[in-house]
Amino acid sequence: MRISMRPLGRLLLGPLVLGLTALGLFAVPGAALASGGSRVIGHVYLNGNTAVANTIAAYNRAPDGALTPTPGSPFPAGGAGLGTGLGSQGAIQIADNGRFVLAVDAGSNQISVLQTNPDGSLSQVPGSPVSSGGVKPVSIAMHGNLVYVANDGSAATGTTANYTGFYLTPFGQLIELPNSTVNAPGAANDLGDVLFNSTGTHLVGTEVASSLIDSFRVDFLGHLQTAPGSPYAGQGLGAFGSAFRPTDPHQLFVSNPHNVGNDVGTVSAFNVAHDGELSSIGASPFADLQNAPCWVAVTPNGQYLFAVNTGSGTVSTFSINAAGDLTLLGSTLVNDNGGVGGTDPAISPDGQNLYINETAAHGVAEMTIGSHGTLTELPSSPVALPASITASAGAVATG
Repeated sequence: MRISMRPLGRLLLGPLVLGLTALGLFAVPGAALASGGSRVIGHVYLNGNTAVANTIAAYNRAPDGALTPTPGSPFPAGGAGLGTGLGSQGAIQIADNGRFVLAVDAGSNQISVLQTNPDGSLSQVPGSPVSSGGVKPVSIAMHGNLVYVANDGSAATGTTANYTGFYLTPFGQLIELPNSTVNAPGAANDLGDVLFNSTGTHLVGTEVASSLIDSFRVDFLGHLQTAPGSPYAGQGLGAFGSAFRPTDPHQLFVSNPHNVGNDVGTVSAFNVAHDGELSSIGASPFADLQNAPCWVAVTPNGQYLFAVNTGSGTVSTFSINAAGDLTLLGSTLVNDNGGVGGTDPAISPDGQNLYINETAAHGVAEMTIGSHGTLTELPSSPVALPASITASAGAVATG
């Protein structure tokens, strides 16, 4: 057996990389059939953050984007949830081309790893769940088999918020990366998101209460090197939902939902330098003209950004030019039964559908994405959440 002597970082980021889709549906190769005989081309998973025993809801995705519950759903995650909204993005991720689902168990300070079966059902991986490396994990970032978890910490116990690294083995075990934990410098126990860019060279975390953005360069060993000037002041209040452009690893977008007053939310655009330093793009921040744009998602082709306006119950569509400037194209009403609008979004890997955890309707909104970024809600939308999952608690991932 030939043994590679390359550094660990090359193992993490090189040929042994396990593919993943962040916050997205994973495509099932070939044409699978659901129990009712309809074609299944992918699955959608939602981390329920279910009180006491956390559960993951699973749905089969049809070619038109419609969802039907996977038989046996919801599935036990293995850890404990809180039964309330997490107020974060990225609480569930899909890894290794759909082989595994990773989910935060915020109530037990753990991360669960579940194996996906051919029918979309989930089975707990031996050894799961594992400690998150901190208190109250709220978000997961993945690139290949390198994983970072954002731990919110606890004001009651004085526990500091942090980012802790792991690597995912080919058998689904999470192993903590030694000496990887980095404290979130300004977080008052209110982290919003943690994410890698598409090349795995940079990692960013958002701090909602302090409106700060933490930026890091990722070295060959998978450790974080703080960017010059980090943390950076956000361009509005409540730096929260974030997304790197899939087609340009040096462009980052961050929502600013907590600006005072209605219809004043914005989305910021940044260039990310080689050392992780952030600089503003064009006339950033860009007006959203809606209330509380908390969560954001970018299409796989990098052409459109969607901002979920929780306060307005709408989704704003922006086009993205080559330089990273945003142009607001309009907003679409999310089918809402009143109260707070949608929360966590996910886009299917083929870029054809947008799914939103629709909190007030206790369901998942199903939308098609048109050729010009237009959104159309499917007649079957929203598909119901399991009764055990508290509205607003879930984060959505697609594959």
